[in-house]
Amino acid sequence: MYFMQSLQQAWKNHDSLVCVGLDPEPAKFPAHLRDAPDAVFDFCAAIVDATAGLVCAFKPQIAHFAALRAEDTLERLIAHIHTKHPGVPVILDAKRGDIGSTAQHYAREAFDRYQADAVTLNPYLGRDSIQPFLDRADKGVILLCRTSNPGGADFQALDCGGQPLYLRVAETIARDWNGHGNCALVTGATWPQELGKVRALVGEMPLLVPGIGAQGGDVEAVLAHGKTASGNGLLISSSRAIIYAGHGEDFASAARVAAQALRDTINRYR
Repeated sequence: MYFMQSLQQAWKNHDSLVCVGLDPEPAKFPAHLRDAPDAVFDFCAAIVDATAGLVCAFKPQIAHFAALRAEDTLERLIAHIHTKHPGVPVILDAKRGDIGSTAQHYAREAFDRYQADAVTLNPYLGRDSIQPFLDRADKGVILLCRTSNPGGADFQALDCGGQPLYLRVAETIARDWNGHGNCALVTGATWPQELGKVRALVGEMPLLVPGIGAQGGDVEAVLAHGKTASGNGLLISSSRAIIYAGHGEDFASAARVAAQALRDTINRYR
């Protein structure tokens, strides 16, 4: 199934706009897992199994695995999600962006090695750096637009012919790059009014919205500015506030409670 179809079904079937980020940090694991031989997989798989019915996507962050020499664990984790929870798409949070020949290898890494359903990308090298991903019509191409970090404005807010650069990026992707209908944009929850400007430009295109939870984004403002007429169109991402909600042997249950609380809060404003 194509990424966009899977996402739309997950929005409907799970009544959820929640995307759970999987950012393993062993120092934050419950004590009983820290010395376990397969701790990273055990931790992440338990979070996945506890929350899968409450989310529209999972988003493993590749650097968290690579820094631990755990790329094979990431492969196994994505395979686990596909096998045990086939209705939930997986977004590989990699933020790749390089010249075309290298981009071809990054596309193979994301989609053929890791079997991700979508990948986050940096569009600032231009279309040729993204084309190998765009060509995979069945996969999601999620491009940085207005990011949630404080330094995002250093370049993204610069004037670009009477428009801030992030809006020029959004406009170009929606108009010129989305021929297969497989594009989405990253727009931070910490800038809800700017998120609304992006929504006005791109119509129904999905927006991946980080910054809820530990970064302090406001759910009500995100929904007011970012949801589509159908009440969907968003993947509201939270990682630390969910996966580290508990610190004992019941950590997975605590993550489920946190994910359900976020889903319920979002749904109140839909």
